[in-house]
Amino acid sequence: MELLAAGGVDGPSPIGSLFWVALVAVVAPLLSRALRGYVPDVVILLVAGTVLGPFALGWASADGGVDLIEELGLGMLFLLAGYELDPKLLRGHSGRVAWLVWLAGLVFGFGLVTVLASGEPTTNHIAVAIAMTSTALGTLLPIVKQAGLLDTPLGRAVLAHGAVGELGPIVAMSVLLSSHSVGAALVVLALFVVATLLAGVIPLRLFARVPDLGAALARMDGGTSQLPVRGAILLLLVLMVVAERFDLDVVLGAFAAGMVLRRLIAAGHPRVDEQLETIGYGLLIPVFFVVSGMGIDLAAVADEPLMWAGFVAAIAVARGVPVWLSERFVPHGRNLESPRERVQLALFAATGLPIIVAVTQVAVSTDMMTAETASVLIAAGATTVLLFPLVARLIGRGAPVSVAPAHE
Repeated sequence: MELLAAGGVDGPSPIGSLFWVALVAVVAPLLSRALRGYVPDVVILLVAGTVLGPFALGWASADGGVDLIEELGLGMLFLLAGYELDPKLLRGHSGRVAWLVWLAGLVFGFGLVTVLASGEPTTNHIAVAIAMTSTALGTLLPIVKQAGLLDTPLGRAVLAHGAVGELGPIVAMSVLLSSHSVGAALVVLALFVVATLLAGVIPLRLFARVPDLGAALARMDGGTSQLPVRGAILLLLVLMVVAERFDLDVVLGAFAAGMVLRRLIAAGHPRVDEQLETIGYGLLIPVFFVVSGMGIDLAAVADEPLMWAGFVAAIAVARGVPVWLSERFVPHGRNLESPRERVQLALFAATGLPIIVAVTQVAVSTDMMTAETASVLIAAGATTVLLFPLVARLIGRGAPVSVAPAHE
């Protein structure tokens, strides 16, 4: 074990670091299952990364190319999130209400952070506010499915607010945390949207004009070719590179790639979602979370327990309270009537982690946020994933489960 931890005079070797990541990736779901799912494996991955990383045991690091795998894991995580996003959830009256609620939470969160941390730069306040108003829909989906809530009015509300809570912060991060002015960033974002549309339209036109192309992809769906999977990964990298060239965050490119992929698969072409989930959740995404955990400075969190608790409370207030108020006082045709379900929805909506990690990475790399503040904020995000769904499930225990009408 000491040999694996040592890795030479310059620190852990890349292969040694990947060994520990792989070991944690295997243990995390087993431990989560042993704990009956009350501790999500995402939290276990983060905690393990913190313990193994340079701020604790020092047995693993992101050097030697591990950081590149971590970035691919980030891209795959948001590609799958974009793929799972149903565009219908962003439209209609309930979708507009969800957008207004998220914007209200962003403004409220910014004001809250400005009051509580008046000495910090405005860009720091913006970054923290964006992080506080995110919803970890990809993390919530397995929890909601396991609880049997997905086809209920509560589950549909979680999906609607979760969809906006993922897309909204990604767009805000690309515009407000960009090196451009807001106006220039909006122009760049519009150009990126055009590039994304082209990336989706060109393959569809090819499939329409060359019918044999779809059949060829289907024939090369297995074996040593795996052409559809390779094409999906190419699409991911193309849009990540385009986002990078436009000076936008690569998260936006990955999310857009997932939405484009959903359109391509919906057109009747070979399904690759299961293969991509295998690649993502089997290797790349665990690396992302473990390496993200390595960046958490335990000493910084321990030195600022009030900041950590304050961030957890601020996330609950900035994201959860507007969602609760919208269900209670803003009619949109699908309001939850049960007070218990409204509280559950607010807790689910305030559960955020992946976007918090992404926002803090951008903010730290551009000197908008200190590494110590980022560590505390990520720890608070991990706490929301551990605590809020657990409390929501306990609140809903024993309550009758209603099924949403099929036309919804």
